[in-house]
Amino acid sequence: MIPAWLEPVRAGAATITGDHLTRFLPPADGSARRGAVLMLFAEGERGGEILLTERSHTMRSHPGQVSFPGGSIDPGETAEQAALREAEEEVGLPPTSVEVFGALPELWLPPSNFAVTPVLGWWAEPAAVRITSPEEVHAIHRAPIADLLDPEHRVTVRHPRGYTSPGFLIGPDKDVILWGFTGGIIARLFDYLGWSRPWDETRVRDLPSYMLTADPRPAGRDDIPDEDI
Repeated sequence: MIPAWLEPVRAGAATITGDHLTRFLPPADGSARRGAVLMLFAEGERGGEILLTERSHTMRSHPGQVSFPGGSIDPGETAEQAALREAEEEVGLPPTSVEVFGALPELWLPPSNFAVTPVLGWWAEPAAVRITSPEEVHAIHRAPIADLLDPEHRVTVRHPRGYTSPGFLIGPDKDVILWGFTGGIIARLFDYLGWSRPWDETRVRDLPSYMLTADPRPAGRDDIPDEDI
């Protein structure tokens, strides 16, 4: 059973639409590849928190980007099964320790043509997790929701190509940038739930060089910023 503070998330997931979360929705022809991520909530020392992973800094795509555990849905799998499997493979999370209580709408990552379902989970009895796939995961973060909602930890992230995106500063020293696809889901879900607090959008943080890769956008799609992958 999920705690009372998560009930608004369960209720919001039942009414929120993809348009509330992103401007990119899966193509109607079903041509997109399917994926799933696990948005896992737990109770920490400072209240509610969300489990996040920081991608390896040596990966060819999106090095250092903070994300939910997740990946492709294998043939015969549901989104829930895929999200739990990927979390176990990446950070050793036992699937039986998670109570799935909903899902957000399927969202599209245009450059990679992935239609991704964020699966919502409750981790009633958090146990130790570890990096089980170092080629994929650099670090594990259990981000307190109170910190994510704190205006002092909100920034506008600026890419060298000039576009900007809402972001969060996480980690013990608040020196890790959460932005892009994952940051957008969290920010817009919090907005939809009425949890967000006003913050200084003129506070700009440049994207660090270790998070930069070659332009992954398909030809002719300069309207797609690569943080939306």
